[in-house]
Amino acid sequence: MRSPLLSVTLSVLLVCLVGWLLVVGRSLILPFVIALIVWYMINSLAHLIQAIPIGHRHLPGYVSFSLALLVIFAAATLVLDVVTVNLTQLALDAPTYQKRLEELFGQFSSHLDLNDPLEMKDLFPDSVVPRMVTAGASLVTTLAGSASLVFIYVLFLVLEQSTFDAKFERLFSSPERADSAFAMRAEINRSIMHYFSIKTSVSIATGVLTSLVLIAIGLPYAALFGFIAFLLNFIPTIGSLIGVIFPSLLALVYYDNLGPFIAIASGLGLIQFTIGNLIEPRLMGSNLNLSGLVIMLSLAFWGAIWGIVGMVLCVPLTVMIVIVCARFEGARPVAVLLSQTGEVGPLPR
Repeated sequence: MRSPLLSVTLSVLLVCLVGWLLVVGRSLILPFVIALIVWYMINSLAHLIQAIPIGHRHLPGYVSFSLALLVIFAAATLVLDVVTVNLTQLALDAPTYQKRLEELFGQFSSHLDLNDPLEMKDLFPDSVVPRMVTAGASLVTTLAGSASLVFIYVLFLVLEQSTFDAKFERLFSSPERADSAFAMRAEINRSIMHYFSIKTSVSIATGVLTSLVLIAIGLPYAALFGFIAFLLNFIPTIGSLIGVIFPSLLALVYYDNLGPFIAIASGLGLIQFTIGNLIEPRLMGSNLNLSGLVIMLSLAFWGAIWGIVGMVLCVPLTVMIVIVCARFEGARPVAVLLSQTGEVGPLPR
């Protein structure tokens, strides 16, 4: 009989090995993960389009799937083009904003009559603004560079998805085990669909409202900051805060007075608070059943492994872990610890 200490030791070694493989194989795994997300979005949108009644009929499956494919790739191409153009222009203007930021630090020091004037390099590294812009441009370049590989993965997923259920069923020795696995997959699918549908809707609303506020005030790169707000809204807790900081800092160096800065910081803060703390919790409900502390730890863990993509995926990945662990008696303690209420449902028979 295997001792509990040996089981724990083997479990820890397995987790460490999997984590190491995820870090080492990041360049290979991330494009495939992104392709899985795109493939999942295409199928979800296709089901949504097919559910729309046209008179007393519905669109055929292949028509709705083709429309979903066109919409997803057209939207991705449009967004990538807009972000690239805005980042290119921002990179050209970055030295000007850097100089303006240094002037603001000098003015602040003179108002306080400091013997040793406060300089920007005391708080930030040299050339912090150009470096931040370069990092953003590098991220877009990386995504664009891996787009062809992602497209190939998506193409093969689309071509082979009709065989997935048959293969999945043959993995199990009995129909009962197969039914249990299909039920678990359906539960994961429902939770992730619930999360992504609501999160995408509120993120789009956040991005659009952010762009409209910046356009109304006259701050440049409104489309870029709207996209950043949309993307960062998928990152729990800290994403909304960063989405307010970036355009507010630009307003601070772009305008000669504090009025636009206060208006942008207040307006975007109100948008983030209203959507993130009032609207989204009501729509999301308690479906995810994740502890707030677990979400923060998951954010740090997946962010350290996969960067921004890991931060965006930390919640659905943790939901999957909870659902899978809850199905096996030996792993149920893990599911209980990760859950918010400790209730993870009965074991399957």
